[in-house]
Amino acid sequence: MTSLFLTQDSRFILGDIAKILGWIINQIFNFLDSIGIANVGFAIILFTIIVYMLMIPLTYKQQKFSKMSMRMNPEIQAIQKKYKGKQDQASMLKMQDETKAVYAKYGTSPTGTCLPMLIQFPVLLAVYAVVYAIPAYIDKIKMAYYPLVTDLLSTSGGSAFIKGLKSAASFQKRDFALENTIIDVLNKATTAEWESIAAEFPGLSSVVESTQHTLSGFNDFLGLNIVNSPWYTIKESFAEGNYLWIVVALLIPVLAGLSQWFSLKLMPQAAASADGENNEMMQSMKMMNNFMPLMSVYFCAILPVGVGIYWIMSAVVRTIQQLIINKHLSKMDIDEEIKKNIEAYNRKREKNGLPPERLSNVARTSTRNVETTKREITSEERQKAIQDSTEYYSKGTAKPGSLAAKARMVEQYNEKNNKGKNK
Repeated sequence: MTSLFLTQDSRFILGDIAKILGWIINQIFNFLDSIGIANVGFAIILFTIIVYMLMIPLTYKQQKFSKMSMRMNPEIQAIQKKYKGKQDQASMLKMQDETKAVYAKYGTSPTGTCLPMLIQFPVLLAVYAVVYAIPAYIDKIKMAYYPLVTDLLSTSGGSAFIKGLKSAASFQKRDFALENTIIDVLNKATTAEWESIAAEFPGLSSVVESTQHTLSGFNDFLGLNIVNSPWYTIKESFAEGNYLWIVVALLIPVLAGLSQWFSLKLMPQAAASADGENNEMMQSMKMMNNFMPLMSVYFCAILPVGVGIYWIMSAVVRTIQQLIINKHLSKMDIDEEIKKNIEAYNRKREKNGLPPERLSNVARTSTRNVETTKREITSEERQKAIQDSTEYYSKGTAKPGSLAAKARMVEQYNEKNNKGKNK
């Protein structure tokens, strides 16, 4: 796990993304420093906003696909129902062709929602790597640990004492003779651990105090040290009887949960199908949407405040993006989009030497039953249908309810259906 800390992330792809994002947050911090606001918390806020602005094209594409899927899914379900239980090759090929036609009609694909997420996922992992190891990417933060780091390494027992700190538990496989390892541990050290260093090495107390003062100026955010977890602050404040800071510390996990919940509520939700085929999936998604905010509360309570700031800001930025995207998509003419998709699909077929395909007709044919079931049948129409059916099957001299009457009904039913087939 050495690649996750001050030596910067060196994992495949993630390391390169983290370097780019690290350069961005370093420039943000330098800018804030130039205007007299050299604060890691504010740097993380601006960093989060910029990262999510860069991902707007992917976010928009994903949300557009979700909206189109809500219109498309009934047609896909109708095709699946049409060929349900048919395992012969001809039926399977027809099912694939009709499904492909519907996807082309809506300009989507089976992987339409997965691809943007696959691209965003490594970016988000790289963001966490940067936020979790700030000194590895912000030069001024790293330099603030000197000359304390040099003095600790040159002092007898200094390296061993740092290795024994609770915050060093994640670094036991590292070389504690390296400056980067010491900085990694000090970056995770709590206020109490900094005080224990000064107590253990009185000769370094002034250097410890000076370093801690510089870093606290960088790390202080609304009175909270972004290196400490809210849970640590709550425990310390409770022991000291400082109940105001307990409330302030609780705001981080609480806001993380609320912002996550509100962001998920704005996500497009698929409607329940009439036959209940996708209702089970909807219930699973609902449970996940309820679970995610609770998970946010837990993680933002035990992780450093800096991670909580990023978590909250990412949810807030996603919410704002979602409101803007939803407003834009609400004005989108889906029929016009379908027309453009059909034209684009036929241009592609033309390049491949294939004739144009009337996708709208293919899709409409495969979903005729779905469309007709969307309209509610009125009571007058239902009564007329019953009356017409009764009159049709009551023609003849047979006594109602007799075997002859039933035979006449079967005969007339077959006549009616054969006429329909011969037309």
